[in-house]
Amino acid sequence: MSQAPLAPPLPPLTGAPLVLATIGLSLATFMNVLDTTIANVSLTPIAGDLGVSPSQGTWVITSFAVSNAITIPLTGWLAQRLGARRLFLISTSLFTLASLLCGLSQSLGMLLIFRVLQGLVSGPMVPLCQTLLLQSFPREKAGMALAFWAMTATVAPVMGPILGGWLTDNWSWPWIFYINIPVGLASVWLTAFALRGRETPTTKRSIDYVGLILLVVWVAATQIMLDRGKELEWFNSLEIVLLAVVAVMGLTFFLIWEFTERHPVVDLSLFKERNFAAGTLALCLSYATFFGTLVLIPMWLQRFMGYTATWAGLVTAPIGILALVLSPIIGRLMGRVDPRLFVTLSFGVFFLCNAWRATFSPEVDAGTIAATHLVQGIAMATFFLPLTAIILSGLEPHRIPAASGLFNFLRLMAGAFAASIWTTQWENTAARHHAYLTESVTAASAETARVLDTYQSMGMTQQQAYARIARTIDTQSYFLSILDMFALAAALFLGLIALIWLARPARQGA
Repeated sequence: MSQAPLAPPLPPLTGAPLVLATIGLSLATFMNVLDTTIANVSLTPIAGDLGVSPSQGTWVITSFAVSNAITIPLTGWLAQRLGARRLFLISTSLFTLASLLCGLSQSLGMLLIFRVLQGLVSGPMVPLCQTLLLQSFPREKAGMALAFWAMTATVAPVMGPILGGWLTDNWSWPWIFYINIPVGLASVWLTAFALRGRETPTTKRSIDYVGLILLVVWVAATQIMLDRGKELEWFNSLEIVLLAVVAVMGLTFFLIWEFTERHPVVDLSLFKERNFAAGTLALCLSYATFFGTLVLIPMWLQRFMGYTATWAGLVTAPIGILALVLSPIIGRLMGRVDPRLFVTLSFGVFFLCNAWRATFSPEVDAGTIAATHLVQGIAMATFFLPLTAIILSGLEPHRIPAASGLFNFLRLMAGAFAASIWTTQWENTAARHHAYLTESVTAASAETARVLDTYQSMGMTQQQAYARIARTIDTQSYFLSILDMFALAAALFLGLIALIWLARPARQGA
């Protein structure tokens, strides 16, 4: 399998270099994760300025997601070829340059080219941040190292829509990319200075061209299928069917090839490690459930509750408050407390928050919605950090870049599947509720007649009154549907508690 030559571990940093390295690496994580969500609320202005339709504008998101997903699992192989520090500095520098070019784009074609470049170079950044942080901290403080990573990785996706909406409304959409420039330059300078002379060993290995091509094919087909499926009505479209066939065949051949290749581009032998396999499965399933609700809530608020994009972001933003406060505390306790207990607490809080949301009434106020997200911050603080510690527990240092790249890739793929599956299921369930509710709306119904009389007494015509009733039924259908989705999320988190206890993490941190 693809393993680098064994070498003595690098000594941990102390004092100012440790502080500077932590800040530099955390800035890169924040910038990278922020970019996965910051453009979501700016698609309409981007499409308008570049003279394309909103549906074409969604390729700004798709192009980044596809290229990013392709390079994340290549992190381990690239780190062996170039060294972890050097690869991080190259990736972060090119990411900053690509952000500048995205902001300067004058056409959709230009913007998509630079978004693809931005996605390709961003893939290794987050896994390498984890790797370099773990190398910089003493082993007994590995939990603190991961805590700093978890703080930025948790807050950034919440801040993305809020910051993106504010920049677009008050400046212009290119600023959602320009904001990366000072952050990227600071990250590169701090990291290069603090980690000078701390390069990981490199080895020259032949390139697994077949594995690389198969990876590109199945990941690209999968991402495009997930992004365009809803628009094209899924498998009613020949394009989606063909993409699904290519994705399944590409993945099948990829797995066969990588398991038999002497120097695979992705080290799938990591799944032989109990902690990696159990932890990654738990992470993917739980992240998919969390991400599904994270996508649905703003959609529901904006489409049916009258919230603007900014306000929808603000009521979900409290999720980062307790996560930010508690992450350092959890990091200090990681070496002394079984991380499975923290994950159990996380899943328990996720269960309680979603069960709480499942009791919402149609008149639910912004404060109540924000309160559920505030409490969910406890779950976030005990989610990424302990699960990452479990996944990396017991691995040799030279395998951590590959492991980090692989589980982050699978986490993002789980999120992509969740976004499509949960939104589709929400609409399908709403259609069933709609059919049930409309059964009682008939000309012979006394209640229908009473409502019609009320609306007509307000000056509406009969046609306008029926349209008002139809809108009310739509709102109620989607409200009942999202309650069902919250109940489903609660049940899934409760069931996932058992899964994490299949792992057997080491006692000392990561």
